Amino acid sequence: MAYVPIITAVELGIVDRLTRGLGRMVDEVKTYGGEFDDDAFDTVVRRFPAAWVTFGGVRRTEPHSTSRNQWRAEATFVVMVGARSLRSEEAARHGGAAKAEVGTNLIVSAVRLLLNQQDLGLPVRELQPGAIRTLFNTRTRDEAISVFALEFHTAWVEDTLFLGAFAHGEAEDSLSRLFEAYGGQIDPAPADWQATLLRYHLKRARPHAADAEDRIEPKEKS
Repeated sequence: MAYVPIITAVELGIVDRLTRGLGRMVDEVKTYGGEFDDDAFDTVVRRFPAAWVTFGGVRRTEPHSTSRNQWRAEATFVVMVGARSLRSEEAARHGGAAKAEVGTNLIVSAVRLLLNQQDLGLPVRELQPGAIRTLFNTRTRDEAISVFALEFHTAWVEDTLFLGAFAHGEAEDSLSRLFEAYGGQIDPAPADWQATLLRYHLKRARPHAADAEDRIEPKEKS
């Protein structure tokens, strides 16, 4: 199994959940690819009602442990929802009598219900709802459009390498394997644990001679 970055996994997890949950409430749910740029805007409006998902960035990163070998990244993802109406700006937001006239307000409520406190089956903190912002609320020559952006906050834990160390190949789905595939420097894999020897010094007069010792070895696999 190929390694999937956590950012990609969360984006695709949100798309999958909204696709299954919203059903025919929207015509499509996709990751955002610049659909609201000026050159593509007229085309994308024709696909309303729809939703797009994008990564909004990491707000801050803090130590997850006192040893600082793991860091907790606080991240934001954004879901943009859009709807249109041939009648009015209000109808684009509130919807209309026809079932196809959904309205952005209804989609906003549905998206938040589907995503709030969900971890998408991933090693992340449950999604927490954030701000809702108006991106477009206007009327063109032919129709009215309404687009909102919904923020969701989550967090995950990232590992670090020892000082001066490079990654080494591990499982097939490990990020470390990618460095090797792209010709990056790789450290030898750490040796398997063979045993741990514990020596107990009870008498100060003989600091170099142990009074007792234990040898701990891994159990043989049955």
